[in-house]
Amino acid sequence: MAFPRLGVIGAGQLARMMVAPATALGVNLRLLATDPHESGAQICDHFIGDPSDVEAVLKFARTCDVVTFEHEQVPQSVIKNLENNGVKVYPRSDTFIYSQNKVEMRKKMDELGLPNPQWQEYDGADVHIAFPLIAKTITGGYDGRGVFVITSQAELEKLHKEIGKSLLLEEKLNFDSEIAIMVARSPHGQAATWAPTWTVQDGGICTSTVTPAPDISDELASAAANIALKIAQGVSLVGVMAVELFRIGDRLIVNELAMRPHNSGHWTIEGAQTSQFEQHIRAVLDLPLGDTSLTSTWAVMGNILGGEKSDMYRPYLHLMARTPALKFHHYRKEVRPGRKIGHVTLLGEDLLELRNDVQHALDYLSGVIDE
Repeated sequence: MAFPRLGVIGAGQLARMMVAPATALGVNLRLLATDPHESGAQICDHFIGDPSDVEAVLKFARTCDVVTFEHEQVPQSVIKNLENNGVKVYPRSDTFIYSQNKVEMRKKMDELGLPNPQWQEYDGADVHIAFPLIAKTITGGYDGRGVFVITSQAELEKLHKEIGKSLLLEEKLNFDSEIAIMVARSPHGQAATWAPTWTVQDGGICTSTVTPAPDISDELASAAANIALKIAQGVSLVGVMAVELFRIGDRLIVNELAMRPHNSGHWTIEGAQTSQFEQHIRAVLDLPLGDTSLTSTWAVMGNILGGEKSDMYRPYLHLMARTPALKFHHYRKEVRPGRKIGHVTLLGEDLLELRNDVQHALDYLSGVIDE
């Protein structure tokens, strides 16, 4: 068997972080990029093309043995065209739809008997959910985009008119925390989960994660894993998937799905025996999956958000001297306020100390503090 060529539609930071494990495995990685300056394209073989262009994507795919994704912004028509032309593409279109269309996802959760919030599709007619409620665009949206807190019928009607499309409405939950759990599944049905992760949110953006999620019981952690595994099997997942959950006491409610490596799994690069990026490669190539156990008691990851500083190299002098165990991942993206431009990870035994050190690094990198 020759080493395969794996094609990735997308060339952002998720594709960039696939490069190291692909290289270690001897897998030839090729990216479909819209611009040669994209994070992944800077360091990897790539093909320039529009992921919504049927012919460009097919031309790219024909240079690869297997094709996968690093984002959801690929039209169903493009994915189905690949399948119709005999391209081995994972996740398949009938799986990927559940991370692209929030109404289809809610229907599937009901079908699988998994915990949904009260929800409905809204086309301007009656509302069956009490205000305040959450309105979401059915497709697109991430990092809080496309999600709105609506307090009245008038607000809802105004939003519906502005969006010009149907909306997904959900009850507004008073949850205790947000948890994510990564799961991987291969074509022949082998599946594995990592420890549940607490995702700390600010303004709809994940600012940090703590793994394993603190203050949840073994029973709740097991329930999260069971939900993720049931979804993976129910949607015929191939690859890795993030299952985002709301925790309300000892209950879990499914929030959203992402059928690809995900920000809530970045901690796995140092914090797990097998990272989400290596596991995704293993899964889509139908290789045996790797060990997902933790390498330390705690893994804390912090997202570096763009701020006043544009020089992201000089801060190494202070931070590496102060916290030698801190691991840095820069995506080499243009620094813009609020934009995710990298992340740091710290492993250890003292959770409070780890979180303080990670927060110090984030504040120093963004320019909030200078010492």
